[in-house]
Amino acid sequence: MDQLLQNLKVQINDKIFVKDPESSELGQRIISNSITMIHEMGFEQFTFKKLGKLIGSNESSIYRYFENKHKLLLYLTSWYWGWLEYQLVIETLKITQPTDRLRRAVEIITQPIEQDSKFEHIDEVVLNKIVIAEYSKSYLTKEVDEENKSGYFTIYKRLVERVKDMILLVNADYPYPSSLSSTILEGALHQHFLKDHFKNLTDCNDQVSPTDYFKHLVFQTLK
Repeated sequence: MDQLLQNLKVQINDKIFVKDPESSELGQRIISNSITMIHEMGFEQFTFKKLGKLIGSNESSIYRYFENKHKLLLYLTSWYWGWLEYQLVIETLKITQPTDRLRRAVEIITQPIEQDSKFEHIDEVVLNKIVIAEYSKSYLTKEVDEENKSGYFTIYKRLVERVKDMILLVNADYPYPSSLSSTILEGALHQHFLKDHFKNLTDCNDQVSPTDYFKHLVFQTLK
């Protein structure tokens, strides 16, 4: 099992990239440094020209991996959701009681992220901050329907489906499992954002975590 986990590769839709960045040292540096830059300056200010200067490579070399920075953001967020799905599957695999399994799933989705040493070129903690701040920009576009048809959001949708199935195992009669599942995933990002930037709009703070809130919300709802 340990060897299997060491060889784990998050599978991303190959339509998102021109060349798989995991296939070369340059591609991995593009991913690693883009995470740092987007976190520091924001997605709007981030450009391939700036990234190329940082990594000491021509801007054109980055375009050999990604058509544009929107596709790069789709790659980063898809990787994050795939990594989170992996965490969810591993952490709930041996839990047989449906309520305990769902509770652990909610914790994994909503709790602060810790660094994963299995992916040395990706800082999951910083990537989580990018997803909190920038994820909506990956789908609030005019092209979202076409990109959805092309499977760009498959990993995220699969994660919602996994949690939905866990909800139904707790309460098979609950009429809105997909809505509750997607609310947990999207709401966790939103509550973390509010906690950091709009403190008067949330009850989450240093004493009450988004995890506390969502466990209360989910299990009160499913009673």
